[in-house]
Amino acid sequence: MVKTMPLHIGIVACSAEGAALCYRTICADPRHHPEVSMHTHPLSEYMRCINAGDWDGVGELMLISAKKLEAMGADILICPDNTIHQALARIESRSPLPWFHITDVVATEAHARGFHRLGLTGTRWLVDSELYPEKLAKYSIDVVRPNEKEKGEMNRIIMEELVRGVFKPSSLAFFQQLITRFKTAGCDGVILGCTEIPLIIDDKSSPLPTLDSTRLLAWAALRMAAAAG
Repeated sequence: MVKTMPLHIGIVACSAEGAALCYRTICADPRHHPEVSMHTHPLSEYMRCINAGDWDGVGELMLISAKKLEAMGADILICPDNTIHQALARIESRSPLPWFHITDVVATEAHARGFHRLGLTGTRWLVDSELYPEKLAKYSIDVVRPNEKEKGEMNRIIMEELVRGVFKPSSLAFFQQLITRFKTAGCDGVILGCTEIPLIIDDKSSPLPTLDSTRLLAWAALRMAAAAG
């Protein structure tokens, strides 16, 4: 009987810190993990499109990465970046490989853990979108978003600090205050909807249980890869 190999995971990366956390999570056991390949464009190329509202352009960058990862031998694709998932539907039908959608993974976990009302953190582009509210509505889970002032400061912290690997106590305090407000608003959990946010706050330091989108995506890909082996 011929033993099949675990699936080769392709990582479509955007910002380095979130992608690195995803990669490290997949490879947590250095002796036993599937084959992994990664491709990323310079973050500036994504930001040029995002700042111009050019989501077709974002999608085309993702598609280029998908094709390069297929050439490297990848079987499935994951993208450890919540914001650019807004462009995935625009190119998914043309993708050479299947994708794990990060919001599917988070929503499935939220439903399994019995959450009913979740606070949403992430970049301004992510929290202003319907990406998570629409997905979670299928499970009758409500979403509470940051207010305008909170969105501005959170976006600044993410883009000026976290994506550069800078983690300040004052920024941790900001997230703790925001999540406390979510708790006061009736939330029973919080989505860490930027893949760098788990690097500054986790269940030990958060006023609410967290849904770590980065690690949840990595673990889901690991399970699928292992199931094929």
